This record gives sequence, structure tokens and C-alpha cells, in this order.
Amino acid sequence: MKVLQIINSLGTGGAEKLLLETLPLYKEKGIIVDLLVLNGTNYPFMEELKALNCCKIYSLGSHSVYNPVNIFKLIRYLYEYDIAHVHLFPAQYWVVLAKTISFSKIKLFFTEHSTSNRRMELPLFSILDRVFYSSYRKIITISEGVNDSLIKHLRSGKKNIVILNGINLIKVNLAKKKLTKDSLFFHHNNKLLIQVGGFRKQKDQDTTIRSLQYLPSNFHLLLVGVGEREKQLKNLVIQLKLEDRVHFMGVRKDVFSILKNIDVVIVSSHQEGFGLAAVEGMAAKKPVIASDVPGLSEVVKGAGVLFELGNAKELAERIQELLGDESLYNRIAQACQLRATQYNIENMIQKHIDLYQEVYASI
Repeated sequence: MKVLQIINSLGTGGAEKLLLETLPLYKEKGIIVDLLVLNGTNYPFMEELKALNCCKIYSLGSHSVYNPVNIFKLIRYLYEYDIAHVHLFPAQYWVVLAKTISFSKIKLFFTEHSTSNRRMELPLFSILDRVFYSSYRKIITISEGVNDSLIKHLRSGKKNIVILNGINLIKVNLAKKKLTKDSLFFHHNNKLLIQVGGFRKQKDQDTTIRSLQYLPSNFHLLLVGVGEREKQLKNLVIQLKLEDRVHFMGVRKDVFSILKNIDVVIVSSHQEGFGLAAVEGMAAKKPVIASDVPGLSEVVKGAGVLFELGNAKELAERIQELLGDESLYNRIAQACQLRATQYNIENMIQKHIDLYQEVYASI
């Protein structure tokens, strides 16, 4: 059985991070799983994966992922594998079209990573999506929230199977607390907040930044990530005169180590299919405060703390409550760490393999 994972690129994002983490583990289990990217730009995740030398990596070039020429470039690879596991749009459409015109017998899987997207808001795409999703043998949804949203959009869920995302708990546990607050240019009396995630419309770093207006001056925010909204966020920081308290960290390979040095993890998002950053924070035994939105709230509720989407003042209040009450802080941190054990990446991978083998046996 040979499986090909197909995605737009290995830029920053939850789906991309998931492939970086899972591909080496498939190899350990003796399963041939390779990767194809529509755009092979050497992003940090791509560099990390190449260094691991755990799978073949194919690239269709460096042109736009929306270029229809990708359809024809995909065809040759569909003959070489038994199963193609696709992630994200437009790869989702291009693979179906490539299979259709090539008459390849490859079986298609698709993972839906989000509770919402622009296509769901347009009637025309609602019809097109029903056609394209129907071409997949199995549709994996990464949370109950994502599953409910997709059923509503497609008016059917008969091909859906919920397989919760996971993280590499061993990596988190082994991460060294090698950094100190001094090494991060902060005084020991400062309180450190962090939000990890791409600077995209889906995320809501704006609210996290605005919350600092309601917090004492010794509260600092680390923003880990890059993206098209970086300039807007930096302008907001300047507008609010928070340049000394908001720190843009870029893409970091030592996120787990950083997490072990901060005080509170914040995941502020307009929408989130799952919330890998939340689980990573919980696994590092840090209290997580997150937006109360589908998918994300499912992961955090009952362990971490939720706040109303976009409510910067409430977010600040939740932060102060945690850091002003040591007993509450420790209780939430312990609950978060326990919750993270439910999202072991090994469980997720085994469920994927079982699904692959089930379909492969019917070929």
C-alpha cells in the first residue's frame, strides 16, 4: 500500500504542521507515505521535513497553487500510488479533476480542516462542493465542530468520519526549558503571554493585542508566526503604543521550549477547525485561554478558559484572574495537561492507517 499526501504547500498552518509531524511516524510504522506539494517553496516546515529524510517529496513548481496547469502535472503521480490523501483547497479540486481526466484508479481521501471558508458563503460553490466532495472515498473531519459544519454545507455526512487531530506529546515532554525570561529580553517580574499561529484572517491576534490595554505594563505578548496580516498587526501595535510589549517572533522551531517559559497561552481565532496551538499549550502544562468558537471550544471547554470572540476586555479579565490566583492557575494548568493526553498523535495516525487499509483491501 502506497499513500501520497497532497497539499498546496508547506507554509505555516495547522494542516501543514500536521503533515510535518505525521510523515516521519508513518515511516516508523512501516507505511509508505510520501508528499506532493503544488508549490514547493522552501518554507521552514519544508526545510524541517527534508532534513528528516523520511519520505519522498514531490513539487509541481513554484507557481500559484490556483493555476489550473496543476491538474495536468498531477496526473503522472496518481498512477504511482494506491491512495491520495488531500488537504485544503484548491488541491482538493485539482486532484479530483486530474483523476477524472486520467481515468486513474487511485482512491481519494480528503481531510476537512476548517469549520468555515469563503466557498461556504457562496451558493455556486455550495453546488460545486457537493460534486467534488462526492469524488472522495472518505472525508475525514478533524473535530465534531468541523463535521457539523460540513454536513450543513453539503447536506450529507455519509462519507464523513471524525478523527481528532493530535500532537506529538513525546516531543513536548522532551522539550527543554532551556530559555529563560532574561534570554527573551524580559525582566523576571514580567508576565509572558503567547499566541502561536499564522497572521491570517482566520486568526484574531488583534483582540489579543488589544487586551494589553487592560493589563499592567509588565504583561508582554509574544506573537509566533508570519503571514499576510503581519503589517496590519504591527500597525495596530504602533497605534496602541504597545511597541515595547508586543514582540513578533517570526517562525520558530523551538516553540515547545518557549511554551515552557511563558505564563499563559492564548488562542484567539475567528474560526478554528481544531486548535493545535491550544493542545500544544495544554501539553506544556500551561493554562490556555481561547475564543469560544466551534472546533476550538470543543478542545478547550472544561479544561482551559473560554472568552467571547473579539472581547479584548474579557480576555484581559480572564488573564488577570488566572495570574492573580495561584491555586486557580495551577488547577487550570493541570486540567489542560490532562486534556492534552486525549490528543496523542499516535492515536490519530493509527486511525488513519486503519482507514487506509480498509479501503486498500477493497481495491
